[in-house]
Amino acid sequence: MSDKCWVYIEAAKKGKSKTDTLFLKLKITIHMKDNRRDFLKLTGLAGLGVASGIMNGFANETEKYPVLSEYEKFGDQQFNMCGYAAPKIDTVRVGFIGLGQRGPSHLNNMTKLGGVSIVGLCDLREDHVLKAQKQVDNSAHKPTLYSGNKDAWKKLCDRKDVDLIYIATPWALHVPMAVYAMEQGKHVAIEVPAAKTMDECWQLVKTSERTKKHCMMLENCCYDFFELMTLNMARQGFFGDIVHAEGAYIHYLLDENFDKNAYWDMWRLKENIGRNGNLYPTHGLGPVCQVMNINRGDKLDYLVSMSGNDFMMGEKAKELAAKDDFYKAYVNKPYRGNMNTTVIRTNKGRTIMIQHDVTSPNVYSRIHKISGTKGSALKYPLPGKIAMGHEKWLSEEEMKSMEEKYQPAIVKKVGEMAKQVGGHGGMDFLMDWRLIDCLRNGLPLDQDVYDAALWSAIAPLSEKSVANRSTSVDIPDFTKGAWKQNMPVDILLERGGTTTVKI
Repeated sequence: MSDKCWVYIEAAKKGKSKTDTLFLKLKITIHMKDNRRDFLKLTGLAGLGVASGIMNGFANETEKYPVLSEYEKFGDQQFNMCGYAAPKIDTVRVGFIGLGQRGPSHLNNMTKLGGVSIVGLCDLREDHVLKAQKQVDNSAHKPTLYSGNKDAWKKLCDRKDVDLIYIATPWALHVPMAVYAMEQGKHVAIEVPAAKTMDECWQLVKTSERTKKHCMMLENCCYDFFELMTLNMARQGFFGDIVHAEGAYIHYLLDENFDKNAYWDMWRLKENIGRNGNLYPTHGLGPVCQVMNINRGDKLDYLVSMSGNDFMMGEKAKELAAKDDFYKAYVNKPYRGNMNTTVIRTNKGRTIMIQHDVTSPNVYSRIHKISGTKGSALKYPLPGKIAMGHEKWLSEEEMKSMEEKYQPAIVKKVGEMAKQVGGHGGMDFLMDWRLIDCLRNGLPLDQDVYDAALWSAIAPLSEKSVANRSTSVDIPDFTKGAWKQNMPVDILLERGGTTTVKI
């Protein structure tokens, strides 16, 4: 038998006043045979040595990029990035890191925006950089090219004439690059998910707060047209009190994940080995979190997650290995289960269900279900529908009228141009336009670092729940209590909207 207790140890940071003292929270297991004297010895040793030991343990990692020790996670919020408006930037100077799949799409969008200067293009592979360069030929943009070296991206971040860094690399590189860029005084926009581990989530939060640089995760589904409309409807009280929401990423990607030419070094497939949970929660979660004002009036409290077996990836690996020796390295691996279902409860007692399956031959769905005391919405199957009571679905004509009434200003202003440019139906362009417009007008971002950390954290937290027979797992508050005062996302465009578009 053993008793578990919490020991708090003061850990004053060097050069800081007493008011900046932080606390190290250590969980210590004391066996019943230990007497009081032994306990005091143990805690005394902890007070003298544990804090410095933790810091020394991270010393090598700090040389790569700043890594937080455990006690810093329990410190107060350094600066509230929610609602923060950085100084205006008349012309946003942008650099791109990662030009495989998502990077070129963002680059294409930037070539069509006024008030933007594309100053740098970076990828480990020179051919990808040269191909991306062709996208800006015959334009005023003259970017410097970076490639051929695994640290070439740092040279781009080190430049003084860069305001914003786009990061569209494999997931494991997101946080090292984002943290380094913010430390060099750059705002960052990171492809989803922003981080893979809880430590990485905290690194993003602490670095953004300390540097006062925006860290936005590029969750494009928050800018899809139906999602924006339901967000505006929720703001106007159409649904009443939100009771429940659902989201998902159900997308058949089995063949693509096993394609040698789809992802560099097969990184996307490797992410599905040894990790069992919802690895890609943000597409479904982001839009419903905004509807529920998560981090801005409510917060996520805890989750329960369950995964089934893998019925597809292991068999696919065996099938391909029988024809190609390259795939033998992927046989008999611990692949993630096909379907993961994660259920979340909020502080206000509302619930969210998120699903993830990229290996079964399902019909594509992000679900996007909003359920309130006065009405509901459901996007999949397409087209999206609105109900005002039990099975009282609006007719096609009523839906058009509803769209005209609740279509937010951002869609009215840029929606048609976004559809012409494309990119997942226009939501990619809408997102990139909105980010640049906020930076140019000194406005808070729709998605801040707390959203990036929270939505991404569902992946490692779901893994923990799955590994423990679907036990509940607490979800940390990255805002450190500021969610009680933070204001909801503003999508009305009462300010801003000045960035021009050339198609």
